[in-house]
Amino acid sequence: MEPRSPAVFVIPVFNQVEYTRQCLDSLLADGVPAAEVVVVDNASTDGTRELLGSRPGLHVIANDGNLGCSAAWNQGVEAAATLRAEWVIVLNNDVVVGPGFRDGLLAFAAEAGCQVVSPAMGEGELDYDLASFAEVHRRALGSASRRGIATGVCFMVHHTVFARIGSFDTKLGLAGYEDEDFFRRASAAGFRLATTGRAYLHHYGSVTQKSVKAGMGAPRSARLGDRDHFRRKHGLHWLRRKVEKLRAAARRAYWIWSERRRGGLTLRLRRVGGAWRAGP
Repeated sequence: MEPRSPAVFVIPVFNQVEYTRQCLDSLLADGVPAAEVVVVDNASTDGTRELLGSRPGLHVIANDGNLGCSAAWNQGVEAAATLRAEWVIVLNNDVVVGPGFRDGLLAFAAEAGCQVVSPAMGEGELDYDLASFAEVHRRALGSASRRGIATGVCFMVHHTVFARIGSFDTKLGLAGYEDEDFFRRASAAGFRLATTGRAYLHHYGSVTQKSVKAGMGAPRSARLGDRDHFRRKHGLHWLRRKVEKLRAAARRAYWIWSERRRGGLTLRLRRVGGAWRAGP
């Protein structure tokens, strides 16, 4: 039997070709071969398919319509399984990864014994030198982590997680709640989740969701996911939601305090007016 590939990236896309180009270029610059990248195109109409066709070796799944996030992730995970991937790295297309990104995620997962891992990230405008800042951030917070949480912007999953808990829930709508649903199921099954400072990326912020809403004529505040289904599935009644929200706020406050004390930065950052603030 052939050995497993260390990691395969899965990237769902719907239009936003320039963001996809930046994302793919950053992976290439980090030494990720095209053969270890699966892009699932949900019927883009803006030149995305031409871009993907111009990248030799890239694995492309072209859908005839917008199947939504969960379905695209499932297609990508199935393709990664045929490539015998040890890890699947699910990635938004509106991100740019920093140097040493994949190796940082893999190294942390091996050392910490985690099966679902997300990177540190900065969100907002990319008006700074990403490569140099990623190195500064790694020196400051490379040993820091937030245990028990991950983010849907980017998360690396060991193949055993899918084998035990199954795929992403396609009943959750076009986009929204599919990541949190998966993380809850993984945690309930005994898998360890964490966010690490060993890898850094920049996230522009919900580019695809904004595009889908605009195409539907829906307001930016509209939901693309089925919140009621998500809440019923996990028994999230009013009191439980309030308790979880208070606990999450307390954990976030502690993490921000601890990370700033350690390195002057935080694992989640937001770019506002050319300056960094603690992110969500």
